[in-house]
Amino acid sequence: MTDTPDRGLAAGLDRIVEPIFYRTRPFPCSYLPDRDETRVLTEMSPEMAAGGFFDFLQHYGFRRSQRYLYRPVCEGCSACIPVRIPVGRFTPNRTMRKIWRLNSDLSAQFVPARATEEQFALFSHYQHQRHSDSDMAGMVLSDYRALIEESPVQTGLLELRDANGALWGCALTDIGADSLSAVYSFYAPEPAARSLGTQLILALVEECRARGLPYLYLGYWIEDCRKMAYKIRFYPLEWFDGQRWLER
Repeated sequence: MTDTPDRGLAAGLDRIVEPIFYRTRPFPCSYLPDRDETRVLTEMSPEMAAGGFFDFLQHYGFRRSQRYLYRPVCEGCSACIPVRIPVGRFTPNRTMRKIWRLNSDLSAQFVPARATEEQFALFSHYQHQRHSDSDMAGMVLSDYRALIEESPVQTGLLELRDANGALWGCALTDIGADSLSAVYSFYAPEPAARSLGTQLILALVEECRARGLPYLYLGYWIEDCRKMAYKIRFYPLEWFDGQRWLER
């Protein structure tokens, strides 16, 4: 992180908050092969989050990774599109209703963001089955704990459990003033017919409704990345064009 700090994005924030933005050097893209990624990022404190900093930047397409907020700013590429579900207008389609019924034996509960060995065992199994070539597949318990617990904003875990208390899925979720934001999800990869990734998003929609929050942020939709393509199935879906949120 070497470039000149950029204070322009801070316009409109409380002057008590003095964020400094940095641009990273290009590094290999995590989602599209043979491409490099560049990010603009800033480190966030709990005081900044309390001052509305998190909500402000999330509205402008930023995502959180532990203590940092970032947004891709890749030269010649705009594949990463911030998307969110307008909860009040969202209606699950026929396939989603089927998934909801199939998983009716699972209950969802929002709990504090505290790492446990039970979660880590499920996380590791998911990584080795679905993302064995990723850096996250090599994470140890301390790495997982940092992923879950290092957050300057209010954060929780939505857990899916069966009647016996067995853990089937988790969604690490940030809580904003008008939204929930799905940071990272993992779940039992089998049986595939359960579609637990979709079930977690549907459960987060219900959590938004229960809290009276109008938006569920899903991160970036990348059309040419199979791992991200599922997000377009949620309709209506709003996307950020760099200036405003539009409906796809």
